[in-house]
Amino acid sequence: MSQTKILVVDDDPNICEVLRLHLENEGYQVQTASDGYEGVAQFKSYDPDLALLDIMMPRKDGWQVCREIRESSAKPIIMITAKNETFDKVLGLELGADDFITKPFDMKELSARVKAVLRRYNAHTKTEDDEVVRFDQMEISLQKYELKLRGKAIDIPPKELELLYFLARNCNRVFTRDQLLDKVWGYDYLGDSRTIDVHVKRLREKLDGVSDKWTLKTVWGVGYKFETTN
Repeated sequence: MSQTKILVVDDDPNICEVLRLHLENEGYQVQTASDGYEGVAQFKSYDPDLALLDIMMPRKDGWQVCREIRESSAKPIIMITAKNETFDKVLGLELGADDFITKPFDMKELSARVKAVLRRYNAHTKTEDDEVVRFDQMEISLQKYELKLRGKAIDIPPKELELLYFLARNCNRVFTRDQLLDKVWGYDYLGDSRTIDVHVKRLREKLDGVSDKWTLKTVWGVGYKFETTN
């Protein structure tokens, strides 16, 4: 069996070396990049299974690297940040990041996050369910990671698509934020329920005005549901 490949992108050579040694000791194949430009190039040539991406880098920061990766790949991205601010996490989620870890971090926590993100991603990509969920003016394919509105493919981060797919497949059923974290992110997700609110907000912006036969509805005090009308 081939080794799982991880790309570490950080402008601090000491952090790159520490992460490389730790992850290789965990059984991963690791390659490093020292800035955003090199990170994008390495991602294309190395084709990693997961990227650990620092936010604060010269020339091209982690936000831009994440955005460019998401233009062509749904592979997992964990953002590394020296800050612990909600704004950073919200922006990262909107750009398609899968998780965050804040410097200084414990190596056991890093390993747990890497394993959890890879497990969730592999569970989705190995599914044999290629059913396309269809509603008025909308098609969602988890197999292709594609959302079509009025017949046109729409750019959408992987986790937004997975959340919409899950809600639409279970239409008219209410789910709490914790249930959605469990079903879409996985029971071992180490984030918090605000993640759901961020993704629902972004989905509503994309879905606004598409159809009056369904809606992504807030059930106050409970959670969210994909509601259809007769």
